[in-house]
Amino acid sequence: MSADLHTLPRPIKGLGLTSAGVVVLQFLIILLVETIEYSLGKVGIATGVALFAALGSGFYLGRPGTGFATVVNPPIALFITSIILIATIGGAGLHLAKFGLDLVTTLGGAAPYLAVGTIAGWGWHLWSQHQSKKVKALES
Repeated sequence: MSADLHTLPRPIKGLGLTSAGVVVLQFLIILLVETIEYSLGKVGIATGVALFAALGSGFYLGRPGTGFATVVNPPIALFITSIILIATIGGAGLHLAKFGLDLVTTLGGAAPYLAVGTIAGWGWHLWSQHQSKKVKALES
């Protein structure tokens, strides 16, 4: 029995998640993993894996046409969740210098994973757009 992505049953019946659904899903994945990792120490590989998982889940569970939202959202979600976590769990509060230093450190820890994931995500999005245009041209 073949176990590729085309034969696996999709957990969402119907067309899939809308762009808003993809954004919420990615935000929650990144928030959950980053919260756990930030509570234990510094942000790094686990958050990076969560970024890859957020991209993959967005492409897999999203409707056709949600690729742009899937690629654009993870950096924004990482930035917003980092701000929330630094202000709450990190204890920076209103101390601007500590807040800024923690923000740069947190974003720097996830930067390599974010860069690789973003490049791969844009590549996948552009390739899938190209393929869908090619199929539409053949159908015409």
